[in-house]
Amino acid sequence: MHYLLHFLLPFMAVFLQSTVFGFYAIKGTLPDLVLVFVVFFSVIHGAAPGTAYGFLCGLLEDLYLGRFIGLNAISKALTGFLVGKLQGGFFRENFIIGALAVAFGTLLNASIFLLVSRLAFASFHFDQQFFIGIIYQFIYNVILAAPLYGWYYRSSRIGLLRLSREK
Repeated sequence: MHYLLHFLLPFMAVFLQSTVFGFYAIKGTLPDLVLVFVVFFSVIHGAAPGTAYGFLCGLLEDLYLGRFIGLNAISKALTGFLVGKLQGGFFRENFIIGALAVAFGTLLNASIFLLVSRLAFASFHFDQQFFIGIIYQFIYNVILAAPLYGWYYRSSRIGLLRLSREK
């Protein structure tokens, strides 16, 4: 059951991003809930599972958006890996860690996205609005991370998202 929920969570995130949060866009910018869940997963489960989950979630997002297939998959996989590597000795129970990890993950994901898209597509153009969108997405993601992390952490430890019998 828990694997099914981890599979359905990015679908739900993409659905919410494109419907509910479309009404609450800040200057046309939406939160990246898929990234938020990838960061949460990486903080709790580590680098290797975070990389795989980030790749699969990013690929889902690429297939949904229908452009630049693989770009989100690569950026979210690398973000999941690096966040998972850095989570080491932090107290994962604290919601502030979740919010800080999402802040770091959002900036990291945007940087990787920019780098990979620039390397892959020489004609890919970044304007000022793109960078302003990253700032608004950063704010949006961090605001959503604080309340969502508590739910996600509890559910991954003792609830439906728990991957193993350990507590």
